Amino acid sequence: MNGTAVSNRGVVAAPHSAAAETGRSILREGGNAYEAMVGMAATIAVVYPHMNGIGGDGFWLVREPNGKVRYLEACCRAGSRATIPLYRDRGYDVIPARGPLAALAVPGALNGWRTALELSAEAGGRLPLDLLLGDAIRAAREGFSVSACQARTVPKLWDDILAAPGFAETYLNDGKLFAAGETLKQAKLADTLEHLARVGVGDFYTGDIARELAADLDRIGAPVSREDFAAHRARLLQPLKMPIRGGTIYNSQPPTQGLASLIILGVMERLGVTDDRDAPYVHAVVEATKRAFGVRGRMCVDYDTLMADPQSYLTPERLDREAGGVDPRRAAAFPAPKVDEGDTVWMGAIDKDGRAISYIQSVYWEYGSGCVLPSTGVLMQNRGSAFSLQDGDDNPLAPGRQPFHTLNPPLAVMDDGRVIVYGTMGGEGQPQTQAMIFSRHVWLGMPIDEAIAAPRVRLGRSWGEDDASLKYEPRFDSATIDRLASMGHELSALDEPFSDEVGHAGMIVRDASGRIEGAHDPRADGGAAAA
Repeated sequence: MNGTAVSNRGVVAAPHSAAAETGRSILREGGNAYEAMVGMAATIAVVYPHMNGIGGDGFWLVREPNGKVRYLEACCRAGSRATIPLYRDRGYDVIPARGPLAALAVPGALNGWRTALELSAEAGGRLPLDLLLGDAIRAAREGFSVSACQARTVPKLWDDILAAPGFAETYLNDGKLFAAGETLKQAKLADTLEHLARVGVGDFYTGDIARELAADLDRIGAPVSREDFAAHRARLLQPLKMPIRGGTIYNSQPPTQGLASLIILGVMERLGVTDDRDAPYVHAVVEATKRAFGVRGRMCVDYDTLMADPQSYLTPERLDREAGGVDPRRAAAFPAPKVDEGDTVWMGAIDKDGRAISYIQSVYWEYGSGCVLPSTGVLMQNRGSAFSLQDGDDNPLAPGRQPFHTLNPPLAVMDDGRVIVYGTMGGEGQPQTQAMIFSRHVWLGMPIDEAIAAPRVRLGRSWGEDDASLKYEPRFDSATIDRLASMGHELSALDEPFSDEVGHAGMIVRDASGRIEGAHDPRADGGAAAA
């Protein structure tokens, strides 16, 4: 399904072909972008379990046909029993990344689906939930062919995830990870999705499913109660926005790193970008990232505890100062930030009316906490392991608190009438990959598919490693790499010419005439599909 999809009736993009096909079929049934995205989110939760699931979180940016831009936050919150003393009394200095004590937060994704469907109904959406979730239910019950990405993804902390309740029984075949092409079935998850299709996704928080989730979490020793599920809400907030040359870019509020993604592009614009494969272009991406990450650690925390307005970091004066701190000839020092990697899916949809959605859904690390709850088949995320057990830190654990999120779903509205949804998975690399695909397409004029496929770099730690070197796909020419080295960048080549470590990116663009064009990453297992 790789390549460019073009239509005036709607286009979707996803890192798995089954999710893209779900979105296309819903648009062809007359569904809107909200309905298409809920269906895609359900399907990919089944067929890409290493990257996301209904036990995770989701964040939405939506531009309505009337021009209104909405930000829908469906973020987890720590359970009422998730306290620093709980972990300290058990001898922990950091929160475990796997197992029941990693499953410490109420998942937010399905409350996001619920709110999106309410907005859909206000816009005239009428497709039944059993149709939207039908592909996901069938894939879970009848089985699906394991993707190449899932097959090659070996979870970190292997012994710990093997010990997580339900992991081995669900995701191993004869004691080994499923190979590409083998069939994986998830009968309990199918039952759960089927029940939600009958009674509504809100049952995940207040009904029979919530009861079973809470009972299983209590049984395995996770610090989340049924009351915590009932108290959870998704919410609509004002998005962050930043004017750029030719338009305005939007992104998500803290606790996501949407602010960092906007700062990178704001600094890059001031530094100037030309040839996308030369050393000055890569240097601009990398040095802008360092400036943005310096802000991120202080500001990308629980939204309700912010001490300053994130929008104040996006003023022209502030961005000028950040750009002024970049030496165009020399790499700045870069201490490895204390951020762990995660796996994620980004998906996009634009419907025939011009409603545009940028959406991102995740369980944090590959397979999250590893805990698969036996009554429901729900894989619980481990996003709560991003909390600190130090009271004085910026992101301390406390009941009801939101953890830092690498997730962020960008959207751009251009002065020439174009609306652009784009994004990627990739943890630390998300803002960097966003900046590269956006700048290549919008500022350098590259076709969408070429902008996505072109070689990328990634500053920061790789999965399971501690070095903060600048990784690059080995399709850059040697002169560019030599020049970057002479500028003081610590470099290391990635093993593959198209590497998962630089993300699975996608982009859809609707122009002023209503023509919609989209593409997704050849590094992933999906593509773009036209209605």
